[in-house]
Amino acid sequence: METLGPEWACVAQTDDLEDEEALGVQVGETTVALYKVEGAFFATHGICSHEFAHLAEGFLEGCEIECPLHQARFDVRTGQAMCRPATEPIQVYPVKVVGSDVYVKV
Repeated sequence: METLGPEWACVAQTDDLEDEEALGVQVGETTVALYKVEGAFFATHGICSHEFAHLAEGFLEGCEIECPLHQARFDVRTGQAMCRPATEPIQVYPVKVVGSDVYVKV
């Protein structure tokens, strides 16, 4: 059994998300968006780099999340801004799945 250090936070269960679904979670003082794409989990900073909008409330299509405010898109695997109005990337966080628990390291 894998032991994770205290820097890892359990944020969800694997069945909390369907494919192409996002979930907003709070890890300490950090807002995180958790995504499930084709059975794999990814996590990014939960706030758009363009303006204050919660990315988990956006539209997830494949590996891109669309901001609900101005339709900026980001690659959830890399954090790269894919189109304007966003030009700055968002932070990505490591994710580990242990059993049915999903952990994020912020």
